[in-house]
Amino acid sequence: MDLTNQIFNFIWENPYLRFVFIMVITVLAAWLAQIIVKKLLKPLTKKTKTKIDNLIVKNLASMIFFVLIAIGLKISLFYVSLESFYYHSAVETFLIVVITILVIKIVNDLGTHWKEDWAAKTESTADDRLIPLVEKIIKVIFIALAVIFIFDSWHIDISPLLATAGIAGIAVSLAVKDSLANVLGGLQLVLDKTFKVGDKVKLESGELGVILDVGLRSTKLRTYDNEVIYIPNGYLANAKVRNYTVPDLMLRVNVEFGVSYGSDTDKVREVVLNTLKSIDKVLDDPEPAVHFLKMSDFSLDFTARVWVEEYLDAYSMKLQVTDEIYKALNKQGINIPFPTHTVYTKKMESES
Repeated sequence: MDLTNQIFNFIWENPYLRFVFIMVITVLAAWLAQIIVKKLLKPLTKKTKTKIDNLIVKNLASMIFFVLIAIGLKISLFYVSLESFYYHSAVETFLIVVITILVIKIVNDLGTHWKEDWAAKTESTADDRLIPLVEKIIKVIFIALAVIFIFDSWHIDISPLLATAGIAGIAVSLAVKDSLANVLGGLQLVLDKTFKVGDKVKLESGELGVILDVGLRSTKLRTYDNEVIYIPNGYLANAKVRNYTVPDLMLRVNVEFGVSYGSDTDKVREVVLNTLKSIDKVLDDPEPAVHFLKMSDFSLDFTARVWVEEYLDAYSMKLQVTDEIYKALNKQGINIPFPTHTVYTKKMESES
């Protein structure tokens, strides 16, 4: 025991032997950590449903050795009496570069995974373009941070450069404000799943149609007149949008009609209800319904409500229901009124 202490003290009293000793321990620890990650963590990640942890552990296994070596170098240099700071700065630079490469590799793999696993499942092209864009932005941010930390480790003042970059960034952001709002709006639409390609939507401004594509800057909407409208994503992200396909494809069709005063309302409901139930594609659940709404100026107002299985059938169903109701009421002799005015005249006696 005394011999071991003497050997350790001898090594520790010599700064260069201390350096070598710490580096040997560091190399062993780095090698052991790499084995633990590969042999222990990798098999565990394969048991999970997500692939994200697999990608992170895979990149960590390839880079952890160099990360720990860089940390060991930084620690061991503290025990070596060197007047110059260049060694410390060089080690810090190496550590920053290694960590930056690790982060960039993880971002690359995650971007590829999301494009293959998530974006490929959607018909929209926005996510196909947004994922590479976000990936590049993240890379640029980490590279910029790495450059700043490297300059700081070498005691280089970059305050004037940062001030210039800040002014330039403000100018650029003002110039591309609308385009940036559209890009971020597209990202919000994709993440919120406001709609997808093929959905029937009605915009707050009144446009009605089917979504053709959700792009990086704008969304394409095809109207029922076969016109294509390009709507900026920034507007859509803040607008009220009615999506007819959510929560499911079923849609209710309402047809309003009126009958003359004096008509038997129970008979009207019975005739129209039987007519609705005889029409193909009208769902039994929810059941069709006929409601007596109000007594207006010229008629007794009713509404007929039916459900169709798919929203694509809604317009043709409304036309068919209107036609069938009109025929059924005429067949039963129930009058459908039109606006009329009754004028009363009074004969005035002439004065004698």
